[in-house]
Amino acid sequence: MSIQAYQNNSVETASPGELTLMLYNGCLKFIKQAKKAMETNQIEAKNTSIQKAQNIVQELMVTMDQGYEITQQILPLYDYMNRRLMEANVKNDLEILEEVEGLAVEFRDTWKQVILQTRKVQYGQGGNA
Repeated sequence: MSIQAYQNNSVETASPGELTLMLYNGCLKFIKQAKKAMETNQIEAKNTSIQKAQNIVQELMVTMDQGYEITQQILPLYDYMNRRLMEANVKNDLEILEEVEGLAVEFRDTWKQVILQTRKVQYGQGGNA
């Protein structure tokens, strides 16, 4: 099985929670790529990577379940991350990228804990990620 086929299969068989985790990880990957491109003055690569990270943040925003109260607290943070990514791109600012990376890591790590807790409730104590 090719890597692409494996990745496609992973996405097709993932739960909504796992898909959200994949989005966070993808966002972090593109921020890291943007930082590296910024440090080596590869403007086009930096721009592409930041736009990909922004696309993921926007996807997280539009797919949020509006039925939960916490959504009203998270959406402004996603919006903030999106605006800061734009600013980092325009200003070529590594510190802003690191700030957004920190927020994305917090969201990802929190989400990972949510998945683990959900698995423990569903499957007993054996829910390792």
